[in-house]
Amino acid sequence: MAARQKVPILNRDLNWLYFNGRVLQEAADSRNPLLERLKFLGIFSNNRDEFFRVRVATLNRMLKVERVHYDAPVNPKKALKEIGMLVQTQEREFMQVYEKILSDLKHHDIFIVNETQLSDSQGIFVRKYFREQVRGGLFPIMISSLRDISSLRDKSIYLAVTVGRKDKALKDDYALIELPTKTISRFLILPTEGEKRYIILLDDIIRYCLSEIFSIFGYDTFSAYTVKITRDAEIDIDTDVSKSFLEVMTESLKQRKRGIPVRFVYDKAIPQDLLKIITKRLEITKDDPIRGGGRYHNFKDFMGFPNLGHRELEYEPLVPLLHKDLPMNRSILLSIRQKDIMLHYPYQSFQYIIDLLREASIDPKVRSIKMTIYRAAKNSSVINALINAARNGKFVTVFMELQARFDEEANIFWTGRLREEGVKVIHSIPGFKVHSKLILIRRKENNSNFFFSFIGTGNFNEDTAKVYSDVSLLTADQLICNDVVNAFHLIEESYRPYKFKALVVAPVNMRNFYIKMLHNEIRHAEEGREAWVIIKLNSLVDGAMVKKLYKASQAGVKIKLIIRGICTLVPGIPGLSENIEAISIVDRFLEHARILVFCNGGDNQYYITSADWMVRNFDNRIEVATPVKDPDIQEQLRKMLEIQLSDNVKARLIGPEEQNKYKKTSGPAIRSQVEIYDYLKKQMQANEGNAGNAGNADNAGNAEYKL
Repeated sequence: MAARQKVPILNRDLNWLYFNGRVLQEAADSRNPLLERLKFLGIFSNNRDEFFRVRVATLNRMLKVERVHYDAPVNPKKALKEIGMLVQTQEREFMQVYEKILSDLKHHDIFIVNETQLSDSQGIFVRKYFREQVRGGLFPIMISSLRDISSLRDKSIYLAVTVGRKDKALKDDYALIELPTKTISRFLILPTEGEKRYIILLDDIIRYCLSEIFSIFGYDTFSAYTVKITRDAEIDIDTDVSKSFLEVMTESLKQRKRGIPVRFVYDKAIPQDLLKIITKRLEITKDDPIRGGGRYHNFKDFMGFPNLGHRELEYEPLVPLLHKDLPMNRSILLSIRQKDIMLHYPYQSFQYIIDLLREASIDPKVRSIKMTIYRAAKNSSVINALINAARNGKFVTVFMELQARFDEEANIFWTGRLREEGVKVIHSIPGFKVHSKLILIRRKENNSNFFFSFIGTGNFNEDTAKVYSDVSLLTADQLICNDVVNAFHLIEESYRPYKFKALVVAPVNMRNFYIKMLHNEIRHAEEGREAWVIIKLNSLVDGAMVKKLYKASQAGVKIKLIIRGICTLVPGIPGLSENIEAISIVDRFLEHARILVFCNGGDNQYYITSADWMVRNFDNRIEVATPVKDPDIQEQLRKMLEIQLSDNVKARLIGPEEQNKYKKTSGPAIRSQVEIYDYLKKQMQANEGNAGNAGNADNAGNAEYKL
């Protein structure tokens, strides 16, 4: 039997690094405001750190497992080597972009200076600041006294310090100082000198003032170099059935702080003898992933780089638009009852969701509110609204996902806060996450239950809603709402399977549903009818779905993909994927919405969903996709997807050749995020003239919703 031809599926980890390369492109893009470019460097750095904590950590674990079969899904040894090479290339590009930004800042009289460049007056200012704000938060660890590597925190940066005497009367000694960036800003704005503005980093403030820490011991020479450890962030969950899942997660989080190092990064200017002492003390060998880098690490802090009065160096503030179907001072529940409504963040305000919860909390006919929470804001108005509902006597149930990576501690905190106020909080089982974004409001009307549902693509998080582009459906369609009721039963009743009439739910039927829909398009194409699909996701990784898309392409189905992050499918291969076009859009807002449109023989079917096409979303999470039935909303989604597919400013081609190549077309420049905002703004303006008449017409119906 002839060997089967191997279907091309790209390495997901390299593909993710290519995505992060698009973020780096935004930092290099001179069309972006200068301080925004600096923030993109911070996003790139933070993304890469998380990549090492999760993906590289996973590959390292795979290496340690004996008899690993490398035919699928990945050869960890090969992958780690390829990752290392690409990371080095991107690091060189990163430093080039950073140096260019520093040069461009100087043209605006903004200077980032280090401890060797301070004037006398600046030095006095820095020492005063150090004594009053910094010194109390510094706790040096003498390397000779360091217990073990677990003493060093993940996500923190340290100064490796050498202290000595010029006359050699004392032997050199070595210390580590953690930068207290959780309590003190990484940046200090120095006094203005003429038109010039100066900023110094916390790292260099400490370097400048090392004598104030160590001179009491008789030392008079000091030098310091940045080092950083990145740890394995995967959590090994205890299976002790005698413990609650809350207890298990609380204990497991302590493990993360002692996670195995997956990377050690240091200032390449560090003396070799000091590097050797540190690595030996920390039990880091040449086989471990170590890398020399620049003077500064943890560039994520540059996401908070201060503005020095140059508003033109940042994006113009985006004023959230009013929704044309949600008039001011009118019941949101009534508006939803009259027609389905779709919200688009951040173009429209997330405040509508807070207002919806507030209205439900004081409406005497509302009996209960159920909600899933994956990631909440630091100061969450959503949580406060739910607490207020409980105080108003509503039965409030929250499914709190304790396994939301890097938000586990916050969600444990919110669990306690909600339970204090009488809210029922449910947690998942180990290894199984609830990622769906659902709200269910039950209202008692004429002795019957009437339901309102919210089904979204993004988290109930007012912070991320300002920078993540998401869509959410508000509906009183009772067929959909009854399915949402069953989705909550699925969560609450140990994942007992339910049949769903409108919703598509993972792990119940989601992968099979999409395969069926694609097969339907294949059948139409083979019979000579119009057949096409538009798919917008964050990630396309699931092997079965990639193969089905290849088969659809071979059958003649026209497939357009908008994939922000990982895409393991290779479009444009003759005879295999020549009917597939794929782009990725990286811009001011993070494209987070998942939208799917199937031609369906001319009866177009629209869906929005919380799920990407990844194995974990289909098999290990509760995810929900909902049909979008309203013709006006369908047209809105169609227009927005059309705009994105026409983007020739921030769209990159995904293809078999050069990675991250910008899509270029003739004609006017189309920057989709700007165009979408303008499109929704025109819709709002066109509707403003009719708002008054609509409000008067609805007065009779509104009586049902009076307190």
